[in-house]
Amino acid sequence: MSGFGSALRRLRNERGLSLRGLSMLVNYDFGYLGQLERGERSPTSKVANACDKALDANGILIDEYERAALDDGMQRRTVLRALSALAVGTGPPLVGLEALRQGLGHAVDGEDHDEWQQIALDYGRAYYLTPPDVLMEQVTADLAVLQAVMAESSSRQKTGLLRAAAQLSVIVAMTLTATGRLHMARRWWSTARRAADESRCVDTQVLARAWDVTNGCYDGRPLSQVIERSDEAIALAGNRASAGSAGLYAGRAQALALAGRHDEALTAVRQVAEITARLPSEITNDAASLWAWPEHRLRHTESYVATHTGNLADADAAQDRALVLYPECQARLRTQVSLHRASCLIQKGHVGEGLRFAADLLDELPVEQHNKLLYEVARHVMAVVPTAERRRIELGDLAARLPITSIA
Repeated sequence: MSGFGSALRRLRNERGLSLRGLSMLVNYDFGYLGQLERGERSPTSKVANACDKALDANGILIDEYERAALDDGMQRRTVLRALSALAVGTGPPLVGLEALRQGLGHAVDGEDHDEWQQIALDYGRAYYLTPPDVLMEQVTADLAVLQAVMAESSSRQKTGLLRAAAQLSVIVAMTLTATGRLHMARRWWSTARRAADESRCVDTQVLARAWDVTNGCYDGRPLSQVIERSDEAIALAGNRASAGSAGLYAGRAQALALAGRHDEALTAVRQVAEITARLPSEITNDAASLWAWPEHRLRHTESYVATHTGNLADADAAQDRALVLYPECQARLRTQVSLHRASCLIQKGHVGEGLRFAADLLDELPVEQHNKLLYEVARHVMAVVPTAERRRIELGDLAARLPITSIA
């Protein structure tokens, strides 16, 4: 409701009130009032009346609210028609079912951007728990419905919907990367970045790029390109402390380590630790979500970089801590950290032991948990074997456990 928001801001400024000052008069959170002014949230009749009275607006805000409510009603009917058409269409059953559910929800209250944010949050938790084929079926069904909703939504509504679209696109891109469909993944990374940029939400822009950079360390992209993308995202992030900015510096640290720029990689790790220390507890205590930043991700990053830079004592300490912290549901990531340990064993001169340990780790992890990222870490283990030791039978045994080619 941009008309209401503009009128609210104009009247507030004319009265010489800050958002906090108005908040004290109407007993609504100043952050919520700011969202109303920016058109990111819709007012209720109650808040419209309260603001009109507090600002002595003589019904101006009430008129704006009623005019926008009428427009929203027309918009709602348009969205419902689109969802109804999708629900009875010939697409996959999950698309129709979700379109029907969304249509019913929209008919009840018309506000769906908050629900789409919750859907995106739910996928952040489902990512580590759901088989890739099931996850892809679910997220593509939701994206089909979201696309229909966005096509019929107002610019105000699209802000929140675009944030959800960016996060769901990240889920698709990560799943495609993990299953080796790299060309398609790169297209989805581009889509995720565009949706995030159009949302104008800096945290979402940084988050999408953070996961893009991190996955770039595993998908065969030129490391110079990955590092350049991290530079672009750092300029966006500024000095903010968020899960996205922590993940961004973590991905950058890994890319720098792979590129042999060890001093810069270690500096980036220290930046990850500094950002982590500034994060609120609700982000660092959430061990299960893709969108949070728990301590085990910091320790995983430290392990990765220390292993690749040859700081083996630091690597051992980071691995010990990460393996204690990782939840059981993230067995694959625990295995990746343990593969770092296999690499450290080889670098310490225990070549056969390290190679056997790596092979055992792959055997012990259920095959449905295997993915391209895991195999790339295993290949890094093989890469540190000295030239004089490369005829070892243990190296051949480990190589036999890895796919020869990836799915393009």
